[in-house]
Amino acid sequence: MSMNKKSKEAKAQILRCLVEGNSIRSTVRLTGASKNTITKLLVEVGEACSAYQDKHLVNLKCKRVQVDEIWSFVYSKQKNVPDGMQGAGDVWTWTAIDADTKLVPSWYVGSRDLWTARHFIQDLADRMAGRIQLSSDGLKAYIQAVEDAFGGDIDYGMLVKIYGESVEGQKRYSPCQCIGAKQHAVYGEPDEKHISTSFVERQNLTMRMSMRRFTRLTNAFSKKIENHTRAIALHFMNYNFCRVHKSIKTTPAIAAGVTNKMWTMEDVVEMTEAYWDEKNSN
Repeated sequence: MSMNKKSKEAKAQILRCLVEGNSIRSTVRLTGASKNTITKLLVEVGEACSAYQDKHLVNLKCKRVQVDEIWSFVYSKQKNVPDGMQGAGDVWTWTAIDADTKLVPSWYVGSRDLWTARHFIQDLADRMAGRIQLSSDGLKAYIQAVEDAFGGDIDYGMLVKIYGESVEGQKRYSPCQCIGAKQHAVYGEPDEKHISTSFVERQNLTMRMSMRRFTRLTNAFSKKIENHTRAIALHFMNYNFCRVHKSIKTTPAIAAGVTNKMWTMEDVVEMTEAYWDEKNSN
């Protein structure tokens, strides 16, 4: 993967369009690059971003972590998936966020079941340097997954929200009204005032706004699961390393001590070049 200065700038421009919520087709119109070029770049950069974060988001000194799941679909919604087709239908992205630094240390793409919960929570546990307080919603799969990954070395609480009746008519696509919430200590001694999912739910909104393929009620969904996972990796690379978070006045990666510099999209392109040079030489 050869990049001279001009091509690096052009590719950085394409990536900036993608992480700001533009679809591939709108990025074609904005940059003049072909659809195939943009898609190929997304896949290559996404793989490099996934590998880089997997290697460097380790030994993290997080204290309060929140987890949640966000729904999307690939190719078609589950009820419309052709018989025998793999990698299509409903897809859930499990995400974790450090409440203090706003770093996203772990995410996992899969189903909304115990098997996926175990893989996600184990990956999260492997990245932590010490004991944490963990908060989640009321999904029961978390209980077994947290026990398997952390054993007794965790303070874990659930926030179970209570919703009113579903709405119809003009409010059909709005969420049901939350009429209350109950906090439950599951393991250890979690601080009740910090049993919350507010930060991770806000991060899920950022995902929907920053990745066009996550926007509801449009035709901007992912057509392939590989492109879906690569887009998520690029999103979190930008979120963790490039984007200044308003509440902490810096990037989450700097706040968490993962890096000492604020990355640009040109840095992401250079990291990708180094990744593929090394991979192709092996």
